[in-house]
Amino acid sequence: MSAKPSEDVVSASAASPTRSRPVGAARAIGVVGVVVYNWWVVVPFLHGWLSSLDGFFSDLSADGQDHAMVLRRLDLAAAGLILVALLLRGSASRDGPRREWRWLVAFATFGMIGAWFPYACAEGLDAACRSSERHLDLAPHHYIHMAAGIAEFTTATVAIWLAHRRTRDDHDLEGRLAHVLIVVLAVAYPILGVAYLGDRLGSLIEPVFFATFSTMVLLELFEPDRCLPGRDPGRSPLGPWPSASRWRWPRPAPRRPAPPPRPPRDRAGARARPGVPAMQAMR
Repeated sequence: MSAKPSEDVVSASAASPTRSRPVGAARAIGVVGVVVYNWWVVVPFLHGWLSSLDGFFSDLSADGQDHAMVLRRLDLAAAGLILVALLLRGSASRDGPRREWRWLVAFATFGMIGAWFPYACAEGLDAACRSSERHLDLAPHHYIHMAAGIAEFTTATVAIWLAHRRTRDDHDLEGRLAHVLIVVLAVAYPILGVAYLGDRLGSLIEPVFFATFSTMVLLELFEPDRCLPGRDPGRSPLGPWPSASRWRWPRPAPRRPAPPPRPPRDRAGARARPGVPAMQAMR
């Protein structure tokens, strides 16, 4: 009876290095892919790259832009690295297969398609380009890029929603982050619609989605796929996280300890003492 648990721990620890190798490689590749995906961070610090805040960062990789080829290769490399990382990581989790995993795979796939088929012109910066776009006068790859971008945003949003539904009863870091990402998207999407339709300040709202999608990818890669021996299944590998009661407002009042039970009374009303008969206590 006592030997079986130790055998289970030994077998689990023996299988752990084999399993951890592709997971560790997936996380390393995914981190590199996310860093490359967020090339927009350095663009504002490069002289002459961002000419206006009214356009979108995707306009910088359109045909005719000065640094279009470099940015296309970065987008293609980032999407490819994220796709490889997700495939290496797999959909396993401590609660079973993740439903959002396949949507993130589709997100990375559409990212590669969008990088391969760029905009024909910078529609966020050129009024003539927007007019031609609405009249369907541009090259087909322009509309392929538009469709891929819409699909990219849609699949990432669905993945975040599914992750939120799966972890909404958890009080660890993964559950909290998924809830925060849902709130961020609920606020950012209306602002993105106004920026797109009004052609105003697109470069300020688009990074919010880049950061949100990047966080979701990292969350998917670093969430544990099983509970290791001796680890609390509700504890995040990224560190401790406060319990749900700490985030409630108003905070519940601390419970007072219950008073000690009173000794029983006999028929005459005298209170019995421990170890003393009731009749003797009356005397």
